[in-house]
Amino acid sequence: MIGILDSGIGGVSVLLEIIKLIPKGHFIYYSDSKNNPYGDKSNDEVYSIVKNIVNFLLEKGCVAIVIACNTASAMCVKRLRE
Repeated sequence: MIGILDSGIGGVSVLLEIIKLIPKGHFIYYSDSKNNPYGDKSNDEVYSIVKNIVNFLLEKGCVAIVIACNTASAMCVKRLRE
């Protein structure tokens, strides 16, 4: 299963492209409308939010996670990979 997360619904376009590449794949799309926008939050706030979402997706069985949010990618990817 592949998890896709975004702070809103803009990442749906990313999901649609992934479905074209993996048409028989299984996906979870997580739209974080509760906490968006991320742009007005500190790096630590965004990291905490995104880390919780990543943990949720991992618990659901995702073996890959795509962060379709530019703000989250810029602020969190390096720390999440560690």
